[in-house]
Amino acid sequence: MTKVQRLRWNDDLAELYRLRLDVFVTEQHVPQEQEIDERDTMPGTYHVLVCDPHTRQAMATGRVFRDASGIVHIGRVAVRRGTRGTGLGSVVMSELATIALEEFASEGKVTIELSAQLRAIGFYEKLGYRIINNEVYLDAGIEHKDMAQTFHR
Repeated sequence: MTKVQRLRWNDDLAELYRLRLDVFVTEQHVPQEQEIDERDTMPGTYHVLVCDPHTRQAMATGRVFRDASGIVHIGRVAVRRGTRGTGLGSVVMSELATIALEEFASEGKVTIELSAQLRAIGFYEKLGYRIINNEVYLDAGIEHKDMAQTFHR
C-alpha cells in the first residue's frame, strides 16, 4: 500500500522537488528555473506526494491552487519512471480533486483546469477531463492543450 501525503506551501517539499526534477528536467529537458516556481511556496497551494511505504522514495506528485482570477489549476503532475501505468497518477489526481472540493468549492462544485502534455491527454480523458481549447501551445518546449472537469460534492 502506498502512502499519500498532503503537503502545504510551507512544508518541506524536498522529496517532491527531487521527483519533479527527475521527471521534468532530466527526462523531459524542462529548464529547472521553469520547473520550480514561486507558486510552489505560495499560501493556498496544496501538494500531494505518494511515497513507497518501504523505501520512502517519492513515486508520484502533483499540486492544486486557485489563481488570482479564481481559476483552480492542477499541475506539476509527475510519476516516477518505472511506476507509470500502476495507477499512481490516478491516485494523485483523485487526491488533488478532493482537496480542490474541500478548499475551493463554491455551492458544492469546483471546476479544475489543467495544461496537459499531448501525450498525457488520454490519461486525463480517462479521468473525465475534457479538452476546452483545441489550440496546441508550447510550454517549456512541450506541446500542450487545456483541459477541465467540474467536480461536485
